[in-house]
Amino acid sequence: MFEIEYEFREEDLVHFNEMRLKNDPEMQKNIRKSRLLVPGAMLLIGMFYYVYYADMTTTAYIAILAIGWGIVSPYVMKMDMRRQFLEKYTVEEKAGMFGMHTLKIEQDYLAEKSPGGKHKTYWKDMLRVDYIEKYVHIFIELDSAIIIPVETVKSGDLEKFAEQAESMIERLG
Repeated sequence: MFEIEYEFREEDLVHFNEMRLKNDPEMQKNIRKSRLLVPGAMLLIGMFYYVYYADMTTTAYIAILAIGWGIVSPYVMKMDMRRQFLEKYTVEEKAGMFGMHTLKIEQDYLAEKSPGGKHKTYWKDMLRVDYIEKYVHIFIELDSAIIIPVETVKSGDLEKFAEQAESMIERLG
């Protein structure tokens, strides 16, 4: 049947988790709150200094800090989230996860050979196949997927593989 070989990297895992968080309304709400609420409070403090003390220098410093926070905070939060994603896994788990993977479509299951060993995932346990940006995701759960980066496919036809996997999930899932 169909078989592909690809390399799974740390950046692919980070991309998948960032994609999930981008679609998480609660996380987006927290980012907006941090980006707007903190600078807004700082600007109110600056206005207090200007109105009550007529201190334009302190007001200018506070306003610059507020604007800087509004611009920089999303990037700082993103870097912190990336660090948290990678800290969830031990060194052994990372060694078993990253590296060359081989996926083979069998009649009843998807066979995976990775640095962590061999695994079988039955078609009935899979949800769907998604084509997102430069990746193919075979979802096993809503927040768990087999991630195939298009640019690291070493052998096999990814497009035909994904189509076959999708039809197997629809037929046997």
